[in-house]
Parts: sequence; C-alpha cells; structure tokens
Amino acid sequence: MSALNTLNTLDILDTERFEDIKNRIVGSERAKNGIGTLKEKTVHAILKDYYAADKEMQEISLDGYVADIYTGTEIIEIQTGSFNRMRNKLDRFLPKYPVTIVYPIPKIKYLIWMDEETGECSKPRKSPMRGSVYRAFYELYKIKPYLADPNLHICFPLLELEEYRLLNGWSEDKKRGSCRYDRIPKTLLDEVRFDRLMDYARLIPSGLEEPFTVIEFGKAIKERKETAGMVLHILNYLHVIRRCENRGRYYTYRMNN
Repeated sequence: MSALNTLNTLDILDTERFEDIKNRIVGSERAKNGIGTLKEKTVHAILKDYYAADKEMQEISLDGYVADIYTGTEIIEIQTGSFNRMRNKLDRFLPKYPVTIVYPIPKIKYLIWMDEETGECSKPRKSPMRGSVYRAFYELYKIKPYLADPNLHICFPLLELEEYRLLNGWSEDKKRGSCRYDRIPKTLLDEVRFDRLMDYARLIPSGLEEPFTVIEFGKAIKERKETAGMVLHILNYLHVIRRCENRGRYYTYRMNN
C-alpha cells in the first residue's frame, strides 16, 4: 500500500464549497456561451476561487509579475500547464514569500468528444487512465533546483473531471492528434501536499524492503519504470533517499534518516 495515504488531507477539504464554486462558474459560462467556453481555463478558474477566500486576493501585481493569489503573506499559483514557465516567477518570489504551486491531477477522467461544426457532444466515456501524483514528477523535474527551498510548497488536488476534446485529429475517426478543448471538474476527491522535505519520503511505500531498485519501486507504486526512475532521481537529488551499490543492471536505494 502506498504511503501517499499519509499525505491525504480529506478531513480539511471543503467539498461543498468546491461544488458551489464549480456550479457557479460552469453554469454561468454555459448559460452565456455554451460548453467549453473558457477553453482550458475552467479548472484554473475554479481552483483559483477555491484557494482564494477573497476575490481581492486574485491577480495581484508583485515585483514585476502577477500572482494568481496573494493572501498578504503567501503566494498561490494555479498551474495547469508546464512548470517551465514557473522558473522566472520562483526566482523573484521565493526569496520574499512562501509560494504554493497548485497542480490539479485528473484522478478520474471522462472523455467527451465535440463536433467542431455542430457543437454536438458524445456521451461521457470513462478513461482507463487514472491520474497519478508520481507522474506529476515529470513537471517537478522542470523546477528541480527549487524543490528544497523551504518557501516552496506543492499541492496536488485530485479531481474527477470531464475532458472535452474536439474531433479534429488526423486519424479516420478524428480522435488521434485531436485538441483538448476544456476540462470541467466534477468533484474534488482529495489533496496531496508537500510542505517539507520529509513529506517526500512518504512517496516510498512502507512495505518496500531496502535496499530497493527502480524495478521494485515501480512495482510497489504500480508505475512504469520510467516514471519510477524520475521519482527516485528527484528523491535522491533532495537527499530523501541515497543511491547505493548496484544490483545487476540497476542501482539500489535506501532511505536517509
């Protein structure tokens, strides 16, 4: 069983408030312009309202950049795209403020296909792919030098959502190579946070015997070797684990105290 369960904070989630915010934003946009109007910004808009108790905290100019949320003491950035664009902001903000990056993960996803010309939508179909905190480490790698900064915090809201895709791909059914149009959250399922370096240690399942290889770690967390390797690379960089002797073709790892 993954140690990520010890990071879950369901008891402090305000799921009713999230539902109210979602209904207000999605309902108003659909009433005005139809499904998917915000075009990839619906998740961002809902999370921004959820994490900012006051609208006056949103879109605040600080030190030459605009923070998604500034509470007066803390900056919160809602990131739904690549973390590459975060580096300049982190250079400017981290020396002065605590910064939390909020990166939503589609834990459960339903695909809905839209006809570009008519706007007709298919029935939702549940995707076999489930989102994973471990796979989000491909994005954390892009800001690896900042992860040990005590002012940086990472928050992963786990969502059930509907993903609208346009039937404009290159395959015969127009699905392969298609464009994502919008994502509409249905439910806030949970939240995983990394506030201190020791939080990253909880990514290692408690039943995993040491020393372990990337293969053994990947099996324990039910992820591909490439994903497991990325997570171990970052944990080793942060000195959460240490690389030890080889076992066959692979390094072994142990937890650091």
